[in-house]
Amino acid sequence: MQLTVKDVSGLLNVSAKTVYRWISERDLPGYRLSGQYRFNRAELLEWATSNRVNVSPRIFQEDQDTAPMSELSDALQAGGVFYRLSGSDKESVLRNVVEHLRLPEEVDRIFLLEMLLAREALESTGIGEGIAIPHARSPIVLHVPKPLVTLCFLERAVDFGGLDGQPVHALFTLISPTVKSHLYLLARIAFALRDGELKSLIQQQGSRDAILAAVRRISISLKHPAALQVAPA
Repeated sequence: MQLTVKDVSGLLNVSAKTVYRWISERDLPGYRLSGQYRFNRAELLEWATSNRVNVSPRIFQEDQDTAPMSELSDALQAGGVFYRLSGSDKESVLRNVVEHLRLPEEVDRIFLLEMLLAREALESTGIGEGIAIPHARSPIVLHVPKPLVTLCFLERAVDFGGLDGQPVHALFTLISPTVKSHLYLLARIAFALRDGELKSLIQQQGSRDAILAAVRRISISLKHPAALQVAPA
């Protein structure tokens, strides 16, 4: 579930008035949707940690943290790899990405797009070398049955405002049913992109089979750390 101002007030042990003040004065991350603010547990915890704000232990409780953890290879197999997506800017690219996501019919794709754009407004998800990882920082609200990672290659590279200034040509989009699986897969995507073979396949827009095989190799190696072999970047 998304957190309301009242929820955040309780978790941070402050008044609702203080929550609103921190949104405007201390960049407390909130999304204004349909005239009301909504917050994500993981983002709230990140903010509280960096700002040295005490939080209630209840912030670690999840209403829906019962889904089994999925490995990156399983999530990418479920989400798919797509090629030659069109788009002339960040918004049009993300709109096309959302249209390609393998989501249940009941998921509100317009709402998801708003969440992705709101996340980009806070900070670009471009991580450098032409790759971005757009993701909604409120994964629970979508009620997807299992995590999905979708890799989309663009027809033309687009400026994403990444730190290295390189336009983005490949996007990993992550959709999860829980904060735990969300953070779990984000960490694995970041690790996988250190792998030289996978990075080369992404730069060359390699075949689906080759990309899935490389990701499967990395996922297996993560299950057996003693045998871990990451191809040099």
